[in-house]
Amino acid sequence: MTPQPIIDCHHHVFDPARFPYDPASTYRPEGHELGTPDNYQTVMAAYNIRHSLIVGPTSAYNTDNRCLLDTLKRGEGKFKGVAVTPRDVDSATLSALRDRGVVGIALNVAMLGTEPFLKLDDLMERLAALEMYAQIQVQNDQLLALMPLLKRTRTRLLIDHSGRPDVSAGLDQPAFQALLSLADNGRTFVKLSGLSQFSKQGYPWADGHAFQLALLAHFGAENCMWGSDWPFLRAKSRMDMGALLLLLEQLIPDEATRRQILWHTPKRLFGFSE
Repeated sequence: MTPQPIIDCHHHVFDPARFPYDPASTYRPEGHELGTPDNYQTVMAAYNIRHSLIVGPTSAYNTDNRCLLDTLKRGEGKFKGVAVTPRDVDSATLSALRDRGVVGIALNVAMLGTEPFLKLDDLMERLAALEMYAQIQVQNDQLLALMPLLKRTRTRLLIDHSGRPDVSAGLDQPAFQALLSLADNGRTFVKLSGLSQFSKQGYPWADGHAFQLALLAHFGAENCMWGSDWPFLRAKSRMDMGALLLLLEQLIPDEATRRQILWHTPKRLFGFSE
């Protein structure tokens, strides 16, 4: 397993004992799905994860970012965050979040559908003005509906979980080709994560490999990053951090490319220090 330092660019924290879940949430992680900040710091020590990008979960906490912000505050520079906010969030609120270590806002199209996200020009402009990211999670062909918005804005984009393509439709499917075309705009970055989210197979999710390799080829390692998705909510089978990192080595055997994805790219994009 690689000894190189790692920045994990997608995981969550859940600490309901200190920060109770939103009563309106329809999904409430418990048992092995819990992942407190202290739990995650143990994982960091075990796998040489020096920094991470914590994504506020639409499940459980919805737009309540208290657990995320508390973790950022206590992290002593180890963490940055992606928050979940109302879609009409104002610039002052975004600026205050940025000052506390939040680098972007999550737009969970895969969960909520495309309709709420088609006319977010004002939000995208506010994010652009603050040099924050719009982190977008889509699945199957949803990206096609968003392309007009993404083309007419100037916001930096983080594409979550490799775009969660329909693996049965092949690399030439219009939505995946649209995702690849975003490599040309110079402001789109891709998380090579989430294989288990879109594969129709078990580990090592071989039917999804070609999609991640195509993303790497089109965007380049300088625009790609890796994320674990810890603590693996709704996993269909057992998930382990070590197995994910071993799979990354197998998929990307070149050490310099892996180091770029695991360290240099996220360090540059999110402003982590050594």
